[in-house]
Amino acid sequence: MRVGRGKSDSLVVPEKPPNKAEEPAAEVVEGRGLAEGRTLGSDAPRTQGRTSAPSALERIRQAAQRDRKQRFTALLHHVYDVERLRAAYLALKRAAAPGIDGETWQHYGEALEENLGGLSERLKRGAYRAKPVRRAYIPKADGRQRPLGVPALEDKIVQRAVVAVLNAIYEGDFLGFSYGFRPGRNPHQALDALAVGIETRRVNWVLDADIRGFFDTLDHGWLVKFVEHRVADRRVVRLIRKWLSAGVLEDGTRTRSEVGTVQGGSISPLLANIYLHYVFDLWTHRWRRRQARGGVAIVRFADDFVVGFEHCHEAERFLTDLRKRLQEFGLELHSDKTRLIEFGRFAAERRKSRGAGKPGTFNFLGFTHICGRTRNGKFAVLRLTMRQRWQAKLKAVKDELRRRKHMPIPEVGAYLRSIVAGHIHYYGVPRNGDAIRSFRGAVIWLWRRALKRRSQRSRLSWDRMQRLCKRWLPPAHVCHPYPSARLAVMTQGRSRMR
Repeated sequence: MRVGRGKSDSLVVPEKPPNKAEEPAAEVVEGRGLAEGRTLGSDAPRTQGRTSAPSALERIRQAAQRDRKQRFTALLHHVYDVERLRAAYLALKRAAAPGIDGETWQHYGEALEENLGGLSERLKRGAYRAKPVRRAYIPKADGRQRPLGVPALEDKIVQRAVVAVLNAIYEGDFLGFSYGFRPGRNPHQALDALAVGIETRRVNWVLDADIRGFFDTLDHGWLVKFVEHRVADRRVVRLIRKWLSAGVLEDGTRTRSEVGTVQGGSISPLLANIYLHYVFDLWTHRWRRRQARGGVAIVRFADDFVVGFEHCHEAERFLTDLRKRLQEFGLELHSDKTRLIEFGRFAAERRKSRGAGKPGTFNFLGFTHICGRTRNGKFAVLRLTMRQRWQAKLKAVKDELRRRKHMPIPEVGAYLRSIVAGHIHYYGVPRNGDAIRSFRGAVIWLWRRALKRRSQRSRLSWDRMQRLCKRWLPPAHVCHPYPSARLAVMTQGRSRMR
Protein backbone atom coordinates (compact mmCIF):
# COMPACT_ATOMS: atom_id res chain seq x y z
CA MET A 1 0.00 0.00 0.00
CA ARG A 2 1.43 3.31 -1.06
CA VAL A 3 0.63 6.18 1.23
CA GLY A 4 1.18 9.82 0.40
CA ARG A 5 1.00 13.04 2.31
CA GLY A 6 -0.58 16.22 1.05
CA LYS A 7 -0.85 19.77 2.17
CA SER A 8 -3.52 20.34 4.75
CA ASP A 9 -6.70 22.01 3.54
CA SER A 10 -8.50 25.00 4.99
CA LEU A 11 -10.46 22.86 7.43
CA VAL A 12 -8.24 21.65 10.24
CA VAL A 13 -9.13 18.31 11.75
CA PRO A 14 -8.51 18.38 15.52
CA GLU A 15 -7.03 15.42 17.26
CA LYS A 16 -9.57 12.90 18.42
CA PRO A 17 -10.14 13.26 22.18
CA PRO A 18 -8.89 10.60 24.54
CA ASN A 19 -11.11 7.66 25.40
CA LYS A 20 -11.11 8.28 29.14
CA ALA A 21 -13.00 10.86 31.12
CA GLU A 22 -13.10 11.82 34.76
CA GLU A 23 -16.90 11.62 35.06
CA PRO A 24 -19.53 9.24 33.66
CA ALA A 25 -20.42 10.27 30.16
CA ALA A 26 -23.05 9.54 27.63
CA GLU A 27 -22.26 9.72 24.02
CA VAL A 28 -19.89 7.00 22.98
CA VAL A 29 -20.16 3.26 23.03
CA GLU A 30 -16.78 1.66 22.60
CA GLY A 31 -16.45 -1.93 21.51
CA ARG A 32 -15.44 -4.82 23.67
CA GLY A 33 -11.80 -5.73 24.05
CA LEU A 34 -10.36 -8.53 21.94
CA ALA A 35 -11.22 -12.03 23.02
CA GLU A 36 -8.61 -14.18 24.69
CA GLY A 37 -6.14 -15.58 22.23
CA ARG A 38 -7.11 -13.11 19.51
CA THR A 39 -4.76 -10.48 18.15
CA LEU A 40 -5.44 -7.28 16.27
CA GLY A 41 -4.59 -8.80 12.92
CA SER A 42 -6.31 -12.13 13.46
CA ASP A 43 -9.08 -11.35 10.99
CA ALA A 44 -6.91 -12.71 8.18
CA PRO A 45 -8.00 -15.90 6.38
CA ARG A 46 -6.89 -19.22 7.81
CA THR A 47 -5.37 -20.31 4.49
CA GLN A 48 -2.16 -18.75 3.26
CA GLY A 49 -2.10 -16.67 0.10
CA ARG A 50 -0.36 -13.84 -1.65
CA THR A 51 -2.87 -11.25 -0.50
CA SER A 52 -5.14 -10.91 2.49
CA ALA A 53 -8.06 -8.51 2.10
CA PRO A 54 -8.89 -8.11 5.83
CA SER A 55 -5.25 -7.63 6.80
CA ALA A 56 -4.90 -5.03 4.04
CA LEU A 57 -7.78 -3.06 5.51
CA GLU A 58 -6.24 -3.46 8.94
CA ARG A 59 -3.04 -1.86 7.68
CA ILE A 60 -5.06 1.04 6.28
CA ARG A 61 -6.86 1.37 9.61
CA GLN A 62 -3.62 1.43 11.58
CA ALA A 63 -2.04 4.00 9.24
CA ALA A 64 -5.13 6.22 9.51
CA GLN A 65 -5.05 6.08 13.30
CA ARG A 66 -1.33 6.86 13.49
CA ASP A 67 -1.66 10.06 11.47
CA ARG A 68 -4.97 11.92 11.46
CA LYS A 69 -3.87 14.12 8.54
CA GLN A 70 -2.49 11.42 6.31
CA ARG A 71 -3.93 11.26 2.78
CA PHE A 72 -4.11 7.89 1.08
CA THR A 73 -2.94 7.90 -2.52
CA ALA A 74 -3.47 4.25 -3.57
CA LEU A 75 -6.81 2.70 -2.61
CA LEU A 76 -8.48 1.55 -5.82
CA HIS A 77 -6.65 -1.79 -5.97
CA HIS A 78 -8.35 -2.65 -2.68
CA VAL A 79 -11.72 -1.91 -4.30
CA TYR A 80 -11.37 -3.98 -7.48
CA ASP A 81 -9.97 -6.96 -5.60
CA VAL A 82 -12.22 -9.86 -6.64
CA GLU A 83 -12.41 -11.22 -3.09
CA ARG A 84 -13.70 -7.91 -1.81
CA LEU A 85 -16.19 -7.61 -4.65
CA ARG A 86 -17.41 -11.13 -3.88
CA ALA A 87 -17.83 -10.26 -0.20
CA ALA A 88 -19.78 -7.14 -1.21
CA TYR A 89 -22.04 -9.22 -3.47
CA LEU A 90 -22.73 -11.78 -0.74
CA ALA A 91 -23.59 -8.99 1.72
CA LEU A 92 -26.39 -7.66 -0.50
CA LYS A 93 -30.02 -8.47 0.23
CA ARG A 94 -31.12 -11.40 -1.90
CA ALA A 95 -34.68 -10.17 -2.41
CA ALA A 96 -33.86 -6.49 -3.01
CA ALA A 97 -35.62 -4.74 -5.87
CA PRO A 98 -33.58 -4.52 -9.10
CA GLY A 99 -32.33 -1.25 -10.53
CA ILE A 100 -32.91 0.13 -14.02
CA ASP A 101 -30.95 -2.75 -15.56
CA GLY A 102 -33.36 -5.33 -14.12
CA GLU A 103 -30.47 -7.43 -12.82
CA THR A 104 -31.32 -9.55 -9.76
CA TRP A 105 -29.03 -11.04 -7.16
CA GLN A 106 -29.87 -14.61 -8.18
CA HIS A 107 -29.36 -14.08 -11.92
CA TYR A 108 -26.05 -12.28 -11.41
CA GLY A 109 -24.84 -15.14 -9.22
CA GLU A 110 -25.38 -17.74 -11.93
CA ALA A 111 -22.11 -16.60 -13.54
CA LEU A 112 -20.67 -14.91 -10.47
CA GLU A 113 -16.96 -15.43 -11.09
CA GLU A 114 -17.19 -14.30 -14.70
CA ASN A 115 -19.26 -11.25 -13.78
CA LEU A 116 -17.00 -10.24 -10.90
CA GLY A 117 -13.91 -10.71 -13.04
CA GLY A 118 -15.35 -8.44 -15.71
CA LEU A 119 -16.37 -5.86 -13.15
CA SER A 120 -12.91 -5.91 -11.59
CA GLU A 121 -11.29 -5.45 -15.00
CA ARG A 122 -13.53 -2.50 -15.86
CA LEU A 123 -12.72 -0.85 -12.52
CA LYS A 124 -9.02 -1.43 -13.08
CA ARG A 125 -8.89 0.22 -16.52
CA GLY A 126 -11.42 2.98 -15.73
CA ALA A 127 -14.19 1.63 -17.97
CA TYR A 128 -16.76 1.28 -15.17
CA ARG A 129 -19.80 3.52 -15.65
CA ALA A 130 -22.36 4.27 -12.96
CA LYS A 131 -25.99 3.89 -13.99
CA PRO A 132 -28.77 6.24 -12.86
CA VAL A 133 -30.80 5.00 -9.90
CA ARG A 134 -34.45 4.03 -10.17
CA ARG A 135 -36.77 6.19 -8.07
CA ALA A 136 -39.03 4.44 -5.58
CA TYR A 137 -41.19 5.70 -2.73
CA ILE A 138 -42.01 4.29 0.69
CA PRO A 139 -44.63 5.67 3.10
CA LYS A 140 -43.51 7.70 6.13
CA ALA A 141 -45.13 7.70 9.56
CA ASP A 142 -46.69 11.12 8.91
CA GLY A 143 -48.42 9.90 5.74
CA ARG A 144 -45.97 11.43 3.28
CA GLN A 145 -43.81 9.51 0.82
CA ARG A 146 -40.06 9.15 1.30
CA PRO A 147 -38.13 9.07 -2.00
CA LEU A 148 -35.58 6.29 -2.28
CA GLY A 149 -33.16 5.31 -5.00
CA VAL A 150 -32.57 1.76 -6.20
CA PRO A 151 -29.09 1.47 -7.76
CA ALA A 152 -28.16 -1.15 -10.32
CA LEU A 153 -26.73 -4.35 -8.87
CA GLU A 154 -23.13 -3.75 -9.95
CA ASP A 155 -23.29 -0.22 -8.57
CA LYS A 156 -24.36 -1.70 -5.23
CA ILE A 157 -21.43 -4.12 -5.30
CA VAL A 158 -18.83 -1.46 -6.07
CA GLN A 159 -20.31 0.95 -3.53
CA ARG A 160 -20.13 -1.69 -0.80
CA ALA A 161 -16.51 -2.39 -1.68
CA VAL A 162 -15.65 1.32 -1.51
CA VAL A 163 -17.48 1.65 1.81
CA ALA A 164 -15.44 -1.24 3.26
CA VAL A 165 -12.20 0.50 2.27
CA LEU A 166 -13.21 4.00 3.39
CA ASN A 167 -14.59 2.72 6.70
CA ALA A 168 -11.09 1.55 7.54
CA ILE A 169 -10.00 5.20 7.29
CA TYR A 170 -12.95 7.12 8.70
CA GLU A 171 -13.97 4.91 11.61
CA GLY A 172 -10.90 6.17 13.44
CA ASP A 173 -11.84 9.79 12.64
CA PHE A 174 -15.54 9.83 13.46
CA LEU A 175 -16.35 11.09 16.94
CA GLY A 176 -18.02 9.04 19.62
CA PHE A 177 -21.41 10.76 19.62
CA SER A 178 -22.03 9.79 15.98
CA TYR A 179 -24.06 6.56 15.81
CA GLY A 180 -25.85 6.47 12.47
CA PHE A 181 -24.92 3.83 9.88
CA ARG A 182 -21.58 2.88 11.38
CA PRO A 183 -20.19 -0.65 11.80
CA GLY A 184 -20.97 -2.07 15.23
CA ARG A 185 -23.39 0.72 16.13
CA ASN A 186 -27.17 0.81 16.09
CA PRO A 187 -30.09 3.05 17.13
CA HIS A 188 -30.43 1.45 20.57
CA GLN A 189 -26.88 2.41 21.45
CA ALA A 190 -27.71 6.01 20.54
CA LEU A 191 -30.89 5.82 22.63
CA ASP A 192 -28.99 4.36 25.58
CA ALA A 193 -26.28 7.01 25.34
CA LEU A 194 -28.90 9.77 25.28
CA ALA A 195 -30.81 8.38 28.27
CA VAL A 196 -27.65 7.90 30.34
CA GLY A 197 -26.41 11.37 29.40
CA ILE A 198 -29.61 13.09 30.53
CA GLU A 199 -29.91 11.02 33.71
CA THR A 200 -26.30 11.27 34.91
CA ARG A 201 -25.01 14.60 33.59
CA ARG A 202 -25.97 18.19 34.23
CA VAL A 203 -28.67 18.49 31.57
CA ASN A 204 -31.52 20.96 32.12
CA TRP A 205 -32.35 21.87 28.51
CA VAL A 206 -32.59 19.72 25.41
CA LEU A 207 -32.25 20.83 21.80
CA ASP A 208 -34.04 18.37 19.51
CA ALA A 209 -33.04 19.23 15.95
CA ASP A 210 -33.38 17.87 12.45
CA ILE A 211 -31.76 19.11 9.23
CA ARG A 212 -34.31 19.93 6.55
CA GLY A 213 -34.01 17.65 3.52
CA PHE A 214 -30.40 16.82 4.32
CA PHE A 215 -29.94 14.05 1.75
CA ASP A 216 -31.54 16.28 -0.91
CA THR A 217 -29.47 19.42 -0.18
CA LEU A 218 -26.01 17.96 0.48
CA ASP A 219 -23.56 19.98 -1.65
CA HIS A 220 -21.41 17.85 -4.00
CA GLY A 221 -18.55 20.35 -4.11
CA TRP A 222 -18.15 20.47 -0.34
CA LEU A 223 -18.54 16.71 -0.07
CA VAL A 224 -15.70 16.03 -2.52
CA LYS A 225 -13.49 18.49 -0.63
CA PHE A 226 -14.20 16.69 2.62
CA VAL A 227 -13.42 13.31 1.09
CA GLU A 228 -10.14 14.64 -0.32
CA HIS A 229 -9.00 15.53 3.19
CA ARG A 230 -8.20 11.84 3.59
CA VAL A 231 -8.45 10.30 0.11
CA ALA A 232 -5.87 11.44 -2.44
CA ASP A 233 -6.53 8.58 -4.85
CA ARG A 234 -8.18 10.40 -7.74
CA ARG A 235 -9.65 7.18 -9.10
CA VAL A 236 -11.66 6.58 -5.91
CA VAL A 237 -12.77 10.22 -5.85
CA ARG A 238 -13.81 9.83 -9.48
CA LEU A 239 -15.99 6.86 -8.53
CA ILE A 240 -17.75 8.96 -5.91
CA ARG A 241 -18.27 11.74 -8.44
CA LYS A 242 -19.80 9.24 -10.87
CA TRP A 243 -22.37 8.11 -8.31
CA LEU A 244 -23.21 11.67 -7.32
CA SER A 245 -23.74 12.73 -10.93
CA ALA A 246 -25.44 9.53 -12.18
CA GLY A 247 -28.84 11.08 -11.59
CA VAL A 248 -32.28 9.61 -10.99
CA LEU A 249 -34.53 7.90 -13.53
CA GLU A 250 -38.24 8.44 -12.89
CA ASP A 251 -41.05 7.89 -15.40
CA GLY A 252 -38.48 7.59 -18.19
CA THR A 253 -36.89 10.96 -17.39
CA ARG A 254 -33.34 11.25 -16.12
CA THR A 255 -32.59 14.16 -13.79
CA ARG A 256 -29.23 15.30 -12.46
CA SER A 257 -28.44 17.74 -9.67
CA GLU A 258 -25.40 19.41 -8.12
CA VAL A 259 -26.76 18.77 -4.63
CA GLY A 260 -28.08 15.77 -2.77
CA THR A 261 -27.29 12.08 -2.59
CA VAL A 262 -29.90 9.44 -3.26
CA GLN A 263 -31.11 7.53 -0.20
CA GLY A 264 -30.93 3.81 -0.79
CA GLY A 265 -27.39 3.43 -2.08
CA SER A 266 -24.74 1.72 0.03
CA ILE A 267 -22.42 4.72 -0.26
CA SER A 268 -24.97 7.38 0.77
CA PRO A 269 -24.88 6.81 4.58
CA LEU A 270 -21.07 6.98 4.64
CA LEU A 271 -20.99 10.14 2.51
CA ALA A 272 -23.60 11.69 4.81
CA ASN A 273 -21.50 10.86 7.86
CA ILE A 274 -18.38 12.32 6.24
CA TYR A 275 -20.26 15.51 5.39
CA LEU A 276 -21.70 15.95 8.88
CA HIS A 277 -18.41 14.96 10.49
CA TYR A 278 -16.79 18.12 9.12
CA VAL A 279 -19.86 20.37 9.14
CA PHE A 280 -21.40 19.43 12.48
CA ASP A 281 -19.38 16.98 14.61
CA LEU A 282 -15.98 18.67 14.65
CA TRP A 283 -17.53 22.13 14.96
CA THR A 284 -19.84 21.03 17.81
CA HIS A 285 -17.01 19.33 19.66
CA ARG A 286 -14.88 22.47 19.34
CA TRP A 287 -17.80 24.68 20.44
CA ARG A 288 -18.35 22.50 23.51
CA ARG A 289 -14.71 22.70 24.54
CA ARG A 290 -14.12 26.40 23.88
CA GLN A 291 -17.43 28.21 24.48
CA ALA A 292 -19.53 26.11 26.84
CA ARG A 293 -19.14 26.64 30.57
CA GLY A 294 -21.75 24.12 31.64
CA GLY A 295 -22.31 20.51 30.73
CA VAL A 296 -23.11 19.56 27.13
CA ALA A 297 -24.16 16.08 25.94
CA ILE A 298 -24.49 15.23 22.24
CA VAL A 299 -25.97 12.28 20.36
CA ARG A 300 -26.32 12.24 16.57
CA PHE A 301 -27.89 9.58 14.37
CA ALA A 302 -27.54 10.54 10.70
CA ASP A 303 -29.16 13.98 10.27
CA ASP A 304 -31.19 13.71 13.49
CA PHE A 305 -29.44 14.87 16.66
CA VAL A 306 -30.15 15.82 20.27
CA VAL A 307 -27.97 18.14 22.37
CA GLY A 308 -28.39 18.53 26.12
CA PHE A 309 -27.29 21.70 27.94
CA GLU A 310 -26.90 22.76 31.54
CA HIS A 311 -27.64 26.43 30.86
CA CYS A 312 -30.45 27.86 28.76
CA HIS A 313 -28.45 30.83 27.46
CA GLU A 314 -25.74 28.49 26.15
CA ALA A 315 -28.36 26.38 24.39
CA GLU A 316 -29.79 29.47 22.70
CA ARG A 317 -26.34 30.69 21.66
CA PHE A 318 -25.48 27.23 20.31
CA LEU A 319 -28.68 27.16 18.26
CA THR A 320 -27.92 30.59 16.77
CA ASP A 321 -24.35 29.65 15.94
CA LEU A 322 -25.47 26.31 14.51
CA ARG A 323 -27.88 27.96 12.09
CA LYS A 324 -25.07 30.14 10.78
CA ARG A 325 -22.72 27.17 10.54
CA LEU A 326 -25.15 25.06 8.54
CA GLN A 327 -26.00 27.95 6.26
CA GLU A 328 -22.36 28.18 5.19
CA PHE A 329 -22.64 24.66 3.76
CA GLY A 330 -26.07 24.94 2.17
CA LEU A 331 -28.02 23.36 5.02
CA GLU A 332 -30.75 24.58 7.37
CA LEU A 333 -32.61 23.28 10.39
CA HIS A 334 -36.17 22.06 9.99
CA SER A 335 -38.27 24.70 11.74
CA ASP A 336 -41.08 22.29 12.68
CA LYS A 337 -38.74 19.60 14.01
CA THR A 338 -36.27 21.79 15.90
CA ARG A 339 -37.21 22.68 19.47
CA LEU A 340 -35.48 23.80 22.64
CA ILE A 341 -37.32 22.46 25.70
CA GLU A 342 -36.72 22.39 29.44
CA PHE A 343 -35.94 18.78 30.23
CA GLY A 344 -33.95 16.95 32.86
CA ARG A 345 -33.69 15.96 36.49
CA PHE A 346 -35.05 19.22 37.92
CA ALA A 347 -37.30 20.30 35.04
CA ALA A 348 -40.57 19.13 36.64
CA GLU A 349 -39.88 20.84 39.97
CA ARG A 350 -38.77 24.12 38.41
CA ARG A 351 -41.71 24.28 36.05
CA LYS A 352 -44.13 23.45 38.85
CA SER A 353 -42.74 26.27 40.98
CA ARG A 354 -43.36 28.68 38.08
CA GLY A 355 -46.80 27.26 37.38
CA ALA A 356 -45.67 26.27 33.88
CA GLY A 357 -47.02 22.71 33.84
CA LYS A 358 -45.21 19.49 32.99
CA PRO A 359 -41.91 19.46 31.06
CA GLY A 360 -42.13 19.04 27.32
CA THR A 361 -41.33 15.84 25.45
CA PHE A 362 -39.28 15.15 22.34
CA ASN A 363 -39.09 12.37 19.78
CA PHE A 364 -35.89 10.57 18.79
CA LEU A 365 -35.48 7.38 16.75
CA GLY A 366 -39.11 6.34 17.09
CA PHE A 367 -39.45 6.98 20.84
CA THR A 368 -41.08 9.81 22.75
CA HIS A 369 -38.81 10.84 25.64
CA ILE A 370 -40.54 11.95 28.84
CA CYS A 371 -39.31 13.15 32.22
CA GLY A 372 -40.39 10.46 34.69
CA ARG A 373 -39.65 8.74 37.98
CA THR A 374 -38.87 5.20 38.97
CA ARG A 375 -40.79 3.37 41.69
CA ASN A 376 -38.18 4.60 44.17
CA GLY A 377 -38.72 8.20 43.13
CA LYS A 378 -35.46 8.49 41.19
CA PHE A 379 -35.43 10.58 38.01
CA ALA A 380 -35.51 8.54 34.80
CA VAL A 381 -36.03 9.20 31.12
CA LEU A 382 -39.12 7.30 29.98
CA ARG A 383 -38.99 6.14 26.37
CA LEU A 384 -42.39 5.31 24.93
CA THR A 385 -43.35 4.29 21.40
CA MET A 386 -44.20 7.33 19.30
CA ARG A 387 -47.94 7.48 18.76
CA GLN A 388 -47.46 8.35 15.07
CA ARG A 389 -45.30 5.26 14.51
CA TRP A 390 -47.73 3.08 16.48
CA GLN A 391 -50.73 4.26 14.48
CA ALA A 392 -48.98 4.14 11.10
CA LYS A 393 -47.86 0.56 11.62
CA LEU A 394 -51.33 -0.59 12.66
CA LYS A 395 -52.82 1.10 9.61
CA ALA A 396 -50.35 -0.77 7.39
CA VAL A 397 -51.25 -4.05 9.12
CA LYS A 398 -54.96 -3.34 8.63
CA ASP A 399 -54.49 -2.71 4.90
CA GLU A 400 -52.35 -5.83 4.49
CA LEU A 401 -54.87 -8.01 6.34
CA ARG A 402 -57.59 -6.77 4.02
CA ARG A 403 -55.45 -7.78 1.05
CA ARG A 404 -54.69 -11.22 2.58
CA LYS A 405 -58.23 -11.81 3.82
CA HIS A 406 -58.72 -15.08 1.94
CA MET A 407 -55.19 -16.45 2.31
CA PRO A 408 -54.56 -19.53 4.49
CA ILE A 409 -54.25 -18.83 8.19
CA PRO A 410 -50.64 -20.14 8.40
CA GLU A 411 -49.51 -17.60 5.77
CA VAL A 412 -51.27 -14.72 7.51
CA GLY A 413 -50.02 -15.91 10.89
CA ALA A 414 -46.42 -16.01 9.66
CA TYR A 415 -46.77 -12.45 8.34
CA LEU A 416 -48.21 -11.16 11.62
CA ARG A 417 -45.56 -13.00 13.60
CA SER A 418 -42.83 -11.14 11.73
CA ILE A 419 -44.61 -7.81 12.33
CA VAL A 420 -45.14 -8.35 16.07
CA ALA A 421 -41.67 -9.84 16.62
CA GLY A 422 -40.00 -6.93 14.81
CA HIS A 423 -42.01 -4.39 16.80
CA ILE A 424 -41.11 -6.05 20.10
CA HIS A 425 -37.46 -6.39 19.13
CA TYR A 426 -37.16 -2.64 18.48
CA TYR A 427 -39.59 -1.08 20.97
CA GLY A 428 -39.15 -3.58 23.81
CA VAL A 429 -37.14 -1.24 26.03
CA PRO A 430 -37.55 -0.95 29.80
CA ARG A 431 -40.67 0.93 30.96
CA ASN A 432 -42.30 0.56 27.52
CA GLY A 433 -43.99 -2.77 28.23
CA ASP A 434 -47.53 -1.37 28.22
CA ALA A 435 -47.07 0.08 24.72
CA ILE A 436 -45.80 -3.14 23.13
CA ARG A 437 -48.52 -5.18 24.84
CA SER A 438 -51.07 -2.71 23.54
CA PHE A 439 -49.65 -3.05 20.02
CA ARG A 440 -49.90 -6.85 20.15
CA GLY A 441 -53.48 -6.58 21.43
CA ALA A 442 -54.41 -4.24 18.60
CA VAL A 443 -52.93 -6.65 16.03
CA ILE A 444 -55.00 -9.48 17.55
CA TRP A 445 -58.16 -7.39 17.30
CA LEU A 446 -57.47 -6.54 13.65
CA TRP A 447 -56.74 -10.18 12.82
CA ARG A 448 -59.94 -11.39 14.49
CA ARG A 449 -61.99 -8.83 12.63
CA ALA A 450 -60.40 -9.86 9.32
CA LEU A 451 -61.11 -13.54 10.02
CA LYS A 452 -64.73 -12.84 10.91
CA ARG A 453 -65.22 -10.96 7.64
CA ARG A 454 -64.33 -14.03 5.58
CA SER A 455 -67.94 -15.11 5.79
CA GLN A 456 -71.21 -13.60 6.91
CA ARG A 457 -71.80 -16.65 9.11
CA SER A 458 -68.40 -16.58 10.74
CA ARG A 459 -68.47 -17.20 14.47
CA LEU A 460 -64.93 -16.99 15.72
CA SER A 461 -64.81 -17.63 19.46
CA TRP A 462 -62.19 -16.02 21.64
CA ASP A 463 -60.99 -19.46 22.69
CA ARG A 464 -60.03 -20.30 19.12
CA MET A 465 -58.57 -16.82 18.62
CA GLN A 466 -56.40 -17.25 21.69
CA ARG A 467 -55.13 -20.55 20.34
CA LEU A 468 -54.21 -18.87 17.05
CA CYS A 469 -52.42 -16.06 18.87
CA LYS A 470 -50.52 -18.47 21.05
CA ARG A 471 -49.49 -20.39 17.95
CA TRP A 472 -48.43 -17.48 15.76
CA LEU A 473 -47.86 -14.28 17.76
CA PRO A 474 -44.91 -14.04 20.16
CA PRO A 475 -45.68 -12.71 23.65
CA ALA A 476 -44.95 -9.05 24.32
CA HIS A 477 -41.95 -8.67 26.61
CA VAL A 478 -39.13 -6.25 27.32
CA CYS A 479 -36.08 -7.60 25.50
CA HIS A 480 -33.58 -4.77 26.04
CA PRO A 481 -31.65 -4.10 29.26
CA TYR A 482 -31.60 -0.80 31.08
CA PRO A 483 -29.39 1.78 29.29
CA SER A 484 -26.85 2.10 32.09
CA ALA A 485 -26.47 -1.68 32.35
CA ARG A 486 -25.85 -2.18 28.65
CA LEU A 487 -23.41 0.74 28.41
CA ALA A 488 -21.49 -0.54 31.43
CA VAL A 489 -21.03 -3.91 29.73
CA MET A 490 -20.10 -2.51 26.33
CA THR A 491 -17.68 0.15 27.50
CA GLN A 492 -16.12 -1.86 30.33
CA GLY A 493 -15.60 1.22 32.50
CA ARG A 494 -14.19 3.41 29.72
CA SER A 495 -15.53 6.75 28.62
CA ARG A 496 -18.94 6.83 26.98
CA MET A 497 -18.64 10.45 25.99
CA ARG A 498 -15.77 11.25 23.70
